Formats: sequence, structure tokens, C-alpha cells
Amino acid sequence: MKANRTIKSILYATPMDMGGMPIRQPFPSQKAERIDPFLLLHHADIKVPTHVATKHAGVGPHPHRGFSPVSFIFKGGVHHRDSRGNDNVVYAGGTQWMNAGMGVIHSERPPVDIHEIGGRQELIQLWVNTPAKHKMDKPTYQPLTAEDTPVVKTEDARVSVNIIAGELNGVKGPIHTLSDVNTFTATFSKGGKFFFEIPATHNAFIYVLQGKINVTGDGEVEGKYVAVFNNDGTGFELEATEDSVVFIGTGEPLNEPVASHGPFVMNNQTELMEAFRDYQLGKMGVLIEE
Repeated sequence: MKANRTIKSILYATPMDMGGMPIRQPFPSQKAERIDPFLLLHHADIKVPTHVATKHAGVGPHPHRGFSPVSFIFKGGVHHRDSRGNDNVVYAGGTQWMNAGMGVIHSERPPVDIHEIGGRQELIQLWVNTPAKHKMDKPTYQPLTAEDTPVVKTEDARVSVNIIAGELNGVKGPIHTLSDVNTFTATFSKGGKFFFEIPATHNAFIYVLQGKINVTGDGEVEGKYVAVFNNDGTGFELEATEDSVVFIGTGEPLNEPVASHGPFVMNNQTELMEAFRDYQLGKMGVLIEE
């Protein structure tokens, strides 16, 4: 029996400036700190400057520890380099899933051919918290191309869902995660309808990048808004009232204390101070961009 979840809150993706880069951030906000195990969502849709060399554009080297910063790429591409020796470009439709573990330094630049493929970078960066027992694991980097991403489509072909991590309708995503999470991206043609069945214990949200989505039994969610669901059903049915692009995130809550500052997310203040110390001592490695 399908039972639709109701909407708990609607969060606007507030425009912000992140080191000179215009982004939108629906959470954390005053209305919602985090949607455990998800810590933060950034949506960037940027015209890459032509007067700056690509090797100097984007986000330069910076550290992380204790969570997975994940980039879901909708337009253009991202060139990832890190202090573990990974050097890789993923283009539109692909995903870069890095578990920072005990600490890594990475950069996220536009690829050298960005201006040949439209000159725009649109992506979501989602911070997925890591369970305490895995926070000091060895860092890993998992790139996933559009071609290698499984897709679930409706019979009328009006809805196409990319299964990146987790499982939907028996189709498993290729990304290995350290806790139970689902991450999907979906494109809806006007009138397209899809029921997302998810575990009853999962926290869940959708973010509408563009378009307008009707949540069956509850109401409409416009572009640049997150809808957070109550844990009161077997899933949620979405119907597009116009052509839409939607991100879907669900996950088993970790229910662990969070101590975060800047690029580090740990469980208490002592671990946070250790993270800053280890970074300053060079324990997270060095990234020299060629």
C-alpha cells in the first residue's frame, strides 16, 4: 500500500556569496539546521569567466575531514584533484563522490574545455555526514559518469531518474556509501508523475532546481525550493506541472552529535581542534596543481 508522506517544511535556497562564487543554500538555514544525515546543500549555476584561466577558476585547494562532499553535475564539468593523487574530470550527468575520511585536500576547477561545451557549470554540492566509526577512515574518491549511471524511466518516458547511490525500484546505484543513503536526480516533462518508495525510517527531501512540482496530497514546490518530508508514509509521489529538474535525497539518520567548523565535521570540539591541528601539521597531505 503506497502512502504519501506529507511536507514538513519548505526551505528557500537563499542566494549567497561563497568566496566570490554565487551559490544558493536552502539548508542549513534558520528554519532547518540539517536533514540528518545531510548537512548542507549548495546549488551553483555559474557562467565560467573567459578572462580567467580555467586552472585559476572554480574552487582552489581546501581541506575536508569527517564527511563526504558530493558534487552532482548538471551542466559543464568539474575537474577534481586531491592530495591522494586523484586527478579526474566528470561532465554533465555525472557525480563526484569523495569521502574525506581522516583528511584530504582537494580543488574543484572547470575543465579546460568548459568554453567549448557551453561555458556554464551547474552543480549541486551535498555534504553527507559520515558515521563516527568511519570519520577517520582512509579518504576515497568515486567518480561516476553519466554513461555509467543507472536510469529508471516511466512507461510514458515523461520521467527519467538517475540512481546514483542507494536503490529505487530494485535498481541499485554504483556509489559505495558509508551509511544508508539514496541520492537521485530526475528530469520530468510536464505531466510526468513518479512515486518514490523509500524506507520508512529515512529522512527525505527534494530540491527543485527548475520547474514546478506537485507533491500528491500536499502542495506545490517551485524551483529553488527544498521540501522536507515528515516520516509518515512509504514514499512520495511527484507530478510536474511544468518541465522540471529535481534532486532527491533520503537517508537513515545517524542520530550522532555534530561539531562542525568550516571544512571539518566531527562529533565533538576536541576532534574539531585535532582536525585543524592535523591540517596545519600537513597530515592531510599537499595538493600541488600542475
